[in-house]
Amino acid sequence: MRMYDVIAHKRDGKELTEEEITFFVRGYTNGEIPDYQASALLMAAYLRGLTFGETKALTEAVIRSGATLDWTGVAGTKADKHSTGGVGDGVSLAVAPIVAACGVKVAMMSGRGLGHTGGTLDKLEAIEGYDCYLSQGRFKEVVDKVGCSIIGQTEALAPADKKLYALRDVTATVDKKELITASILGKKLAEGIDCLVLDVKVGSGAFMKTEREARELAELMVRIAKAHGKKVTALLTDMDCPLGNAVGNSLEVVEAVECLQGRAPEDYTLLTTELAARMLFLAGKGSLEECRVECEKAVESGAAFRKFKEMVAAQGGNTAQIEDTSLFPKAKYSRIVRAETSGYISRVDTELYGTASVLLGAGRLKKEDVIDPTAGIRILKKTGDRAEAGDGIAVLFASDEALFEPAQRVLSKSIVYSSVPPEKRPLILGAIE
Repeated sequence: MRMYDVIAHKRDGKELTEEEITFFVRGYTNGEIPDYQASALLMAAYLRGLTFGETKALTEAVIRSGATLDWTGVAGTKADKHSTGGVGDGVSLAVAPIVAACGVKVAMMSGRGLGHTGGTLDKLEAIEGYDCYLSQGRFKEVVDKVGCSIIGQTEALAPADKKLYALRDVTATVDKKELITASILGKKLAEGIDCLVLDVKVGSGAFMKTEREARELAELMVRIAKAHGKKVTALLTDMDCPLGNAVGNSLEVVEAVECLQGRAPEDYTLLTTELAARMLFLAGKGSLEECRVECEKAVESGAAFRKFKEMVAAQGGNTAQIEDTSLFPKAKYSRIVRAETSGYISRVDTELYGTASVLLGAGRLKKEDVIDPTAGIRILKKTGDRAEAGDGIAVLFASDEALFEPAQRVLSKSIVYSSVPPEKRPLILGAIE
């Protein structure tokens, strides 16, 4: 078999066989197929699309490119959740201990910030000493003993995805639902989990800008995961406004702690509870309404908060910061952004909020950039709130005052005012099961 022929087949609109896809993934992962040929095939797939059979075969090839986790000896159902990326979306930090406190094991592998969206690992590393890179053996041990663990993807799991994603990132082939599906599920199914809840974001702060695009992606991911024998649900959730009131790494850890203490903003609490309840439901812990109640009880009793502290301790983190969030280091400088006019905030460009936080140091402009865990944005006014001219609408945090001006310009561009309040948009737009 020649890579030239595989490329030509896809270029001409033919459906690739499982053997051709396996040949490509294995060869590229092993370094036998050069970047220029892999790029050509990715672009052909982007333009021609992939059938369900091709997408399933690609997902399976990504899974088989490395090891898969064996949970022999770890009792109970193993569950995970995955978000397609948003702004202020630190709910994984709260979801995992809530679900664990309700008796379901959470084995969560997460990633770093991507573009304007934040990364769970970057947030966790704001906790002094927290180790995101446990060995597979230690990961299993923490999941077994504590009930939940959040780590980064190991080199052994789905190595094909890491190489393919890096290539997609520089060849303008990221935003194709079939390629996204193979990437996400290739990693998640290699974890060996039983249940998966997908949080598919839609709106100005998401990679999928329209509900139609988000629904198509969600439906495809659910179909592929079910074809692999997994229990799965996808929620379509709104990202036309940042989630919660915090954007930035240590700020979002604090908000997650507040959620576990019953003190988070309404939208943050709602989404956290619903995602956790869906995970419990898939694990057979009762009706959906019963599972919501159990999640609420886990927070009210303090069990979820205690479980979070256990996880942090097990992974080397400083639990004193969790018990007293004032111990997190603070940004050297802060600046209040004020409303330029009076009126209701009718719309925000959430992607620009994310971009502003990156400019402050909370994300990466280049791969080699070092994240400032103290940088970010505290949101004072959200969509639907009324602001008078001069009112504070956000607080910016940074370690260098020079970073405020570009961030503030971007943030100010993102906000649209009106004389009447906007129609309230639901946070959860639907579920795909």
